Amino acid sequence: MDGATVVVTGGTRGIGRAVVEAVADAGAHVVTCARDTDALVELAAAVHESGGSVTTQRADVRDEFDVERLLETAAREGGAVDVVVANAGVYHGDPGETPIDRESYAAFDDTMRTNARGVFATFREASPHLADDARLLALSGGIAREAREGFGAYAASKAAVEGLVRQFAADTDWPAAVVDPGAVATDLTGGRGTDPERAADLVVWAARDADPDRLDGSVLDRRAMRET
Repeated sequence: MDGATVVVTGGTRGIGRAVVEAVADAGAHVVTCARDTDALVELAAAVHESGGSVTTQRADVRDEFDVERLLETAAREGGAVDVVVANAGVYHGDPGETPIDRESYAAFDDTMRTNARGVFATFREASPHLADDARLLALSGGIAREAREGFGAYAASKAAVEGLVRQFAADTDWPAAVVDPGAVATDLTGGRGTDPERAADLVVWAARDADPDRLDGSVLDRRAMRET
């Protein structure tokens, strides 16, 4: 990925941080955001210490003007954006303990605004700055396609994310795909699942090595990576 410009939202924790570090290790310049300024400072120091190239910017994906500024920064620093990874997400409550009929309206609205509308804003604001062969990727999981008890608004938001990816693939000139790394040990899963670094390997494959014809609104998982 030498010379590529990659934008990753929600880059300070979990999968997002692992993706930032993996993409930087692969030679790309990463532009990433989060809401926690101190965490961004620590991330930038860690990436630079390992020899990587990163720009951090405080941004909230719920605010399209923040996202617009993030993408403008990426284009100003690295030219056309080669890959966008929409990763930022929230889960209000304990995983598996938030049945949909007991979600508060505030929790539902914020989950949808962050997880689903945040993807919409990220892809939409990226559009003016994308390279001709750019790729749009969004993180999701099986919960979007197969309901499990107690995952409430989070599951609904991920189903919306996958619908958004399919529509961007249909309506724009850039290939777009869902990346599904399976259960990953992050705060959103209560620490259960595979290591974030393993999930990051899948994202790097989707961003760099996957046949662009497969990024047609489809779901890319570890099985898809093994079949190439």
